[in-house]
Amino acid sequence: MDITLFDPAETRRSLLPFTFTRPIADIRIGILKISEKWEHHGFNIGFATEDYLSAKFKSNNAGIRVNGGLCPDSSLVGAIKSLKEGQKLISGEQELASNGEGKEEITYHESFRLISNPCDIFQFNKEQIISDYALITDGRTSAMITDPHTVVYGVENIFIEEGASIRAAILNAEDGPIYIGKNAQIHEGAIIKGAFALCEGSHVNMGAKIKGDSTIGPYSKVGGEISNSVIFGYSNKGHDGFLGNSVIGEWCNLGADTNTSNLKNNYTAVKLWNYNTGRFANTGLQFCGLMMGDHAKCGINTMFNTGTVVGVGANVFGSGYPRNFVPSFAWGGASGLTTFQLSKFYEVAEAVMKRRGVELDDSEREMLHTIFEDTSAYRVWENKA
Repeated sequence: MDITLFDPAETRRSLLPFTFTRPIADIRIGILKISEKWEHHGFNIGFATEDYLSAKFKSNNAGIRVNGGLCPDSSLVGAIKSLKEGQKLISGEQELASNGEGKEEITYHESFRLISNPCDIFQFNKEQIISDYALITDGRTSAMITDPHTVVYGVENIFIEEGASIRAAILNAEDGPIYIGKNAQIHEGAIIKGAFALCEGSHVNMGAKIKGDSTIGPYSKVGGEISNSVIFGYSNKGHDGFLGNSVIGEWCNLGADTNTSNLKNNYTAVKLWNYNTGRFANTGLQFCGLMMGDHAKCGINTMFNTGTVVGVGANVFGSGYPRNFVPSFAWGGASGLTTFQLSKFYEVAEAVMKRRGVELDDSEREMLHTIFEDTSAYRVWENKA
């Protein structure tokens, strides 16, 4: 069955900076992207998103439209497949799916998971790892752990894909499953607690401490201490330093000894920059760290305060704490920000992507150019790096 995963406008803005560079359904939560979850449930998917993203994320013009923030389960899949022409599936005022014009409203009474703000990504990551783990591993047999120096707890909750390598590590899957993707590597001395997902081609470096409920997307390298965080893919946090209750986009790099605060000293709820309102909004959460958009970087010893949002293509460095909202294509840190010229940004992005065998093609450049122009209002300074 063909479906179109659409972006509700308000939800898309709430999920910035991550949806600057992708539709909502391209967000990774759990092991898989939301779109990949639907594909594993047997659907052929297309996207209905912003015009400037459409060259990369194609539409299939399917008559059945599904909210791009919805994470599928068997009940929801059944309800969508049962929709007749002209029917719309709703929950309260929230549209979940429609078949055609959707004038006849059908109320969905079951619970569901809808991703509608950045904190949802780490907050519900364990739940989605568990769900994706069951979906991916159903009826399959895991590769064996052959290394005699690796210590395992809860081996029945560990699944290892072909080509993965584990050396002298500790894996504890008693509190949640551990998924190790194809050709991924866990190096000597790493300590990993589930729920945890390490996607294809990624590395957990020597001595890393992964506290659980975390996802490392494909072709990434991580080290140091990580707790309840999601890295979308193609990004590096390769050195010591703490990352907690955070979401990191693609093509990011955190310099050595970068640390994120995820708890305020007075233990009050964390506020986070909201693109819908143009101001900081109370998350209601006691724990919230760093939200970093695609292609952003930070230098060694960078310190991020609780609830910091860093936009696409920003380059943060220097001593002290940078502001809690760093606009896209900003350059600098606590001592001040300038604009990262797009031509120089392209040079960096091209070099970074080339290391992973990926080309910065014309469609990607056009997308990033549009984001640069659309975010200019947040950059009120005149100097350029």
